[in-house]
Amino acid sequence: MYTTKRYQATIPVSDYLREYVDIPTFLECCKKCHNYETKWSCPSYDFDVLEYWQKYRVFDLTAIKIIFDKDYAGKTFPEEELQRIMEASVHRIKQELSDELLEKEKEYKGSISLSAGSCIRCGGNCTRKEKKPCRFPEKMRYSIESLGGNVGLTISRLMGIKLEWIEEGKLPSYFVLVCGLLHL
Repeated sequence: MYTTKRYQATIPVSDYLREYVDIPTFLECCKKCHNYETKWSCPSYDFDVLEYWQKYRVFDLTAIKIIFDKDYAGKTFPEEELQRIMEASVHRIKQELSDELLEKEKEYKGSISLSAGSCIRCGGNCTRKEKKPCRFPEKMRYSIESLGGNVGLTISRLMGIKLEWIEEGKLPSYFVLVCGLLHL
């Protein structure tokens, strides 16, 4: 169904903020998303996003390119089949990356990981909608985008990858999951 390729890059947080972060623009994008104020991993936040970034010195980025084989890439699928494909590929790799980064946090005192997209720990049933606390606060992480990071620009400049998207039910040739570790 697919193969994967891993990319890595490291950048000082100060450089990342200057070159790749635009908090107001990405907050406006977030406001248009169905996850806005419905997941604890998504804005709006009760903290200053710029201060969140500035607590760290180094940003270790990881991207996983999920490359679909010829039976899937560029083909159109019904919505239910697309969901099945996403569960078997993107969501599975996303969970593996999340677990890997939680382990890395143990190696770097005072570090925090940023997830590849919004949290999926509760299977789409986040307690924020019910105004209840997060079920897994020790595992919930914010995404780069939700903190104003331009992931498309990041991976194009630092890793030489262009993002592709599902368009009108047509599966792209690949997806890219981007996450990272902020540390001192």
